[in-house]
Amino acid sequence: MSYSTADSLRSVTLDDVRGAQKMLAGVARATAMEGSRHLSQLVGAPVHFKCENLQRTGSFKLRGAYVRIAGLLPEERAAGVVAASAGNHAQGVALASSLLGVRATVFMPMGAPLPKISATREYGAEVRLHGQVVDETLAAAQEYAAETGAVFIHPFDHPDVIAGQGTVGLEILEQCPEVRTIVVGVGGGGLAAGIAVAVKALRPDVRIVGVQAEGAAAYPPSLAAGHPVSIEHPATMADGIRVGRPGDVPFAIFRDLVDEVRTVSEDALSAALLLCLERAKLVVEPAGASPVAALQSEPGAFEGPVAAVLSGGNVDPLLMQRVLRHGMAAQGRYLAVRLRLTDRPGALATLLGVLSVLDANVLDVSHVRTDPRLGLTEAEVELHLETKGPEHCLEVGRALREAGHTVVE
Repeated sequence: MSYSTADSLRSVTLDDVRGAQKMLAGVARATAMEGSRHLSQLVGAPVHFKCENLQRTGSFKLRGAYVRIAGLLPEERAAGVVAASAGNHAQGVALASSLLGVRATVFMPMGAPLPKISATREYGAEVRLHGQVVDETLAAAQEYAAETGAVFIHPFDHPDVIAGQGTVGLEILEQCPEVRTIVVGVGGGGLAAGIAVAVKALRPDVRIVGVQAEGAAAYPPSLAAGHPVSIEHPATMADGIRVGRPGDVPFAIFRDLVDEVRTVSEDALSAALLLCLERAKLVVEPAGASPVAALQSEPGAFEGPVAAVLSGGNVDPLLMQRVLRHGMAAQGRYLAVRLRLTDRPGALATLLGVLSVLDANVLDVSHVRTDPRLGLTEAEVELHLETKGPEHCLEVGRALREAGHTVVE
């Protein structure tokens, strides 16, 4: 979605970002930079996490939303604001509006996670559930704006929003002045564009790397075409960067100032989220873990010191469970195996005894005797095991075969 007014299409400057930083004093936290020993060893240079997952509302979105709403004229504030979001932007707009005494209405998809809906309401916004996908929700919000005169607050396609997000870049330079590479997740591009404006003006030698999920990577074809292009049905677990088209304003900045865009797989996102939780003790949503996924996928491609922006931590607990299981499977820490046994008393106990010796934890057992593919004296067992990694998986497979069990491929 784009804007046609001259104001909304103006460029963003370092002075805009510095002005936003002054405006956000006492509102947004200057979030911590935490070192990652594991990633530093992997990359061969210091790697630091910029912890926007610990920002108020759980993401960087408060920065841009507050700057945008604070810049409204009195008559615009009186009309209220409206936004459309599945989560982070909704909460940012809700809190910013509450702090500024502005009435806010937020449209969210019908399937939005309940914790995000509850948080948005608790921050003071009226929540309206509409549509199954964000595009339908966005259309409803814009229709509401046209009918009521409320000001539509775009999540990324406005200079004020980009200036607010750019304050993350200023903080990185203050906290890690020796930084050589900044890695940041990219959806519509507002955060990466804002960081690029601030950082390149002060340190043009710093490399800015954007990261997109493979199934929602609209920037590579857009950069190749020289203008924003849409991709149909963007698909990724990382809902914070699941955007089908770059914004016009961030794209113009992005094209000139961002050095590279990399893509990461769903497996890489799962493994990155797991690393943040296990090694850094940080709860990070899949979009926020995308820079970590890029670093893990090709550590030799990044010159250090590296700052990886963990852009948000608002992950639905049910999604967290699924993602953690997926991440553990991707790391070889889950093993599903099917075996055929002689259907006699004690056969299953013998099998489990082999697994006990191997220290493979049995999570689930399925025992089938009635499949027509089985012989008269056969039974099939499907096991779901918790293992210690790929080598342990291979060891389990070898031991089962050596014990005389038939492993069904």
